[in-house]
Amino acid sequence: MERDPRSWLWDVQTAASDIESFVAGLDAAGYAASAIAHSAVERKFEIIGEALNQLSKANPALANRIQDLPQIVAFRNQLIHRYAVVDHATVWDVIELSLPQLKESVSKLLGELGS
Repeated sequence: MERDPRSWLWDVQTAASDIESFVAGLDAAGYAASAIAHSAVERKFEIIGEALNQLSKANPALANRIQDLPQIVAFRNQLIHRYAVVDHATVWDVIELSLPQLKESVSKLLGELGS
């Protein structure tokens, strides 16, 4: 049975919301100092990247509507394959600068597709 493309979008939306809750009340220094926070956040970014990677294979037209999708998947690959050299400041920047835009895009798509 083929997976509903909305399920990958829901996975992205849930993981992004989880990231926001994990970093609530933290600043960049607090985030970098918390092994628990960056471990949890990195795992959720891995889920986001994998969900979008799967979506791009199953429904390229829909996936292409997500801005910076190739960079998001590449970020996931960096987190997984270069885990020993993850720069927490870079991850923090992604949280602050890119995550809100991704959440907005995914919410818009889910709204168009209906629940």
